[in-house]
Amino acid sequence: MKNEERNRSIEELIEEMDLHKEAPEEEPFRQYYFIKKARAYYQELSRQEGRPLTYCVTTFGCQMNARDSEKLSGILEEIGYVEEVEETKADFVIFNTCTVRENANQKVYGRLGQLGHIKKSKPHMMIAICGCMMQEAEEVETIRKSYRHVDLIFGTHNIFKFAELFTQALQSHKLVVDVWKDTDRIVEDLPVDRKYLFKSGVNIMFGCNNFCSYCIVPYVRGRERSRNPEDIIKEIRQLVADGVVEVMLLGQNVNSYGKTLESPISFAELLRQIEQIEGLKRIRFMTSHPKDLSDELIEVMSQSPKICRHLHLPVQAGSTRILKEMNRRYTKEDYLALVNRLKEKMPDLSLTTDIMVGFPGETEEDFEETLDVVRKVRYDSAFTFIYSKRSGTPAAKMDNQVPEDVVKERFQRLLKEVQTISAEVCKEQAGTTQEVLVEEINDHMDGYVTGRLSNNLLVHFPGDESMIGQLVKVSLKESKGFYYMGELVH
Repeated sequence: MKNEERNRSIEELIEEMDLHKEAPEEEPFRQYYFIKKARAYYQELSRQEGRPLTYCVTTFGCQMNARDSEKLSGILEEIGYVEEVEETKADFVIFNTCTVRENANQKVYGRLGQLGHIKKSKPHMMIAICGCMMQEAEEVETIRKSYRHVDLIFGTHNIFKFAELFTQALQSHKLVVDVWKDTDRIVEDLPVDRKYLFKSGVNIMFGCNNFCSYCIVPYVRGRERSRNPEDIIKEIRQLVADGVVEVMLLGQNVNSYGKTLESPISFAELLRQIEQIEGLKRIRFMTSHPKDLSDELIEVMSQSPKICRHLHLPVQAGSTRILKEMNRRYTKEDYLALVNRLKEKMPDLSLTTDIMVGFPGETEEDFEETLDVVRKVRYDSAFTFIYSKRSGTPAAKMDNQVPEDVVKERFQRLLKEVQTISAEVCKEQAGTTQEVLVEEINDHMDGYVTGRLSNNLLVHFPGDESMIGQLVKVSLKESKGFYYMGELVH
């Protein structure tokens, strides 16, 4: 998009599209053309029903998916659809899927079965499925055969084409399937409907090159590709102008950012540039791979007043032998040394992690090594989960799958250890005064709001709706293990 065109609103550019001409080839103008075309179909359908039509985007999985869903919602709202939170009541339903674990797929099939019955009484209803699960050919085939009420299937690489594919499905009245194996394309300047007015996710890169032996992500998200820093800076400036005070930089491995660009740039340097944006108060990012976390990044984090004192650093396992089998490319000692460097520079840093139990071949000794890491690092919290065999990954073919009863017993021991330490760590902050970003009204306590500390922990304290989106000082009166009760400091 040319600079002068970038400065005009997406809405203006959509309005200027001439539907009597062929669709442009250049993106995102091609999608603007199809948004306008889809509006005409929408208006006719809405007239037939005698009311505005509604949509529901249901998101499974990670924050990358959540950001993709905001783009899908933005496109649907530009077409004319109105959001409906209950998918059973919506006229158009999109499932943005995850496939990290097998049970995620089963959830989708359960929801699809339910909607099949509803669609029989609502012939105009449309159903789309996109995301990681659709990158698996066998899952697409299952939907073709067993869920024939689905109208549209697309994957992770061509979400930017949604308006075009939606129009195609409306025109054809047949199932439209468009799944790309991979891509090197990044399309900017698409409509986005943000969930929050005061904070936003920002994609800085897509894909993953790590090929951990248990993980399906590189196969469904493709190879790493980074956005140009100037496009990222421009997007954040626009967000700040629109009232955003906190951004979350998103990527499967943000520490690898910039390596694939024509003019390579480090993630640390990108952070330096983002930090200069006036009006931006907080910067977060995820996820960080331990093997790529540089001393330069630690230095930038330690000196920055804007980068939040929270780092999600997945360890996955404490045994060097298991880490090698996982293809994580660091040892237990490497990880602990990295944590020490981080804590030396930032004693107040909150560390969270992912830990897997039951990887193939895991012995009791291996598991004890994981517990040892948990005790030494003392995480603020940890996402603990049981290894899930994913077909198509090297780990799925490994011998020595750990018996289910052994895995469950270890998982409970790990959970107890993590929870005990987390509660102790959380208690250390009680009695201090901290800056809090107020995020929402507390649904469970009348007259209370909920906010988030720089270290990512939640605090509940008396307040009202007018405070949402503001940074305020709160005294942390009492630790409740994973959150605090607090009081506003005037």
